[in-house]
Amino acid sequence: MQLYSYFRSSASYRVRIALALKNLSYDYVPVHLVKNEQLQPPFSQMSPARLVPLLKDGDHLLTQSLAIIEYLDETHPEPALLPGDPLARARVRALALDIACEIHPLDNLRVLRYLVNDLKVSEDDKNRWYRHWVETGLDAVERQLADSPATGRFSHGDTPTLADIVLVPQIFNAKRQDCRLDHVPTVMRIFDACMALDAFSKTQPSACPDAS
Repeated sequence: MQLYSYFRSSASYRVRIALALKNLSYDYVPVHLVKNEQLQPPFSQMSPARLVPLLKDGDHLLTQSLAIIEYLDETHPEPALLPGDPLARARVRALALDIACEIHPLDNLRVLRYLVNDLKVSEDDKNRWYRHWVETGLDAVERQLADSPATGRFSHGDTPTLADIVLVPQIFNAKRQDCRLDHVPTVMRIFDACMALDAFSKTQPSACPDAS
């Protein structure tokens, strides 16, 4: 397998965590988003959306981090990243989607570039935009985690799931942008529990081959 990744991409980090949890080996292929390498061949020909991550498994090209992770979970079932019970599985997916759909799209590189380059938003206002959506979005996640008896050491029970795989990269981005995090103690407790595991700590942005 080959993973086309950018070290600071939270979506790429999600897939790196999943691959590590499943102890799957792969070749890391860097795609530098700031240098717009995603817009150039050969990558642009492999990924119609011109987004990372992209996983090449044999002759198959897979895009979108959550779809890739569920593919890995179905093709390499152990350890499972989604619970077996339908209600538990729905909860884990909902937590993951609250971050992947409600927070991340508002703050990715394309959006921030558009705010600055096209709408002429100031750097300070761009940062305010970023922090607002991350902080309010994480507050919603905190309420779900803190109020549920299903929350354990991790977001759901005592083993990592898809919810944790999506949560940890978002916290890395939040820290990098100096977001307030003292209002989400359950989120941060779970983040710390995840980072105690090699699958999360050894795939973090600073550990990537293209980190700079």
